[in-house]
Amino acid sequence: MSIPLPALTPPEDEQALLARAESLAGYTLGELAERANLAIPPDLKREKGWVGMLLEVYLGASAGSKPEQDFPEIGIELKTIPIDAMGKPLETTFVCVAPLTGNSGVTWESSHVRHKLARVLWIPVEGERQIPLSVRRIGSPLLWSPSDEEDEQLRQDWEELMDLIVLGKVESITARHGEVLQLRPKAANNKARTEAIGENGQPIMTLPRGFYLKKSFTRQLLARHFLL
Repeated sequence: MSIPLPALTPPEDEQALLARAESLAGYTLGELAERANLAIPPDLKREKGWVGMLLEVYLGASAGSKPEQDFPEIGIELKTIPIDAMGKPLETTFVCVAPLTGNSGVTWESSHVRHKLARVLWIPVEGERQIPLSVRRIGSPLLWSPSDEEDEQLRQDWEELMDLIVLGKVESITARHGEVLQLRPKAANNKARTEAIGENGQPIMTLPRGFYLKKSFTRQLLARHFLL
């Protein structure tokens, strides 16, 4: 079985993207990295986005680091998800950076979180630490859109978290807030700072925050699809 070639052009539709993703299932990260002439990092501590970047090369993603979906032409976001031997997610899933100022008039319907999660190509990848990065295998892909129930769960959490941000309580938000969506610091180091609103409406400087999907949410999502 020959290793697929890296894609040079974005996929023209969902079916083409899914076919490309399915062609990668079963290969190791090392096999794909070698074919694409990409160096494999010793681990993912400093290269958290490396697996996603490698798969983007094969799938033809065009967004790069722009704040839009990875496949803007067909409205699909790519999310790799590290799983254990039982198929359960090993970590939370980053969705997007949270806006901490200028939020008047923003609704769930117009939010960046909802836009990013409208249509997602999930690609599970072996993620247990004892497996060397080069021999971790890629799993079968899943194209997903939130059900009405999932959309409602996400909306409720998003509205609760955004209310706290707008009311100047960003510093009091913990990872325990939210049933399926959480807000956590998102920075390369603890020296990074961004502007936010303080308790008395004054500008403050704080760590940048990001929205993350909790493991319980992605675990159910994968379990339903793969009948785990």
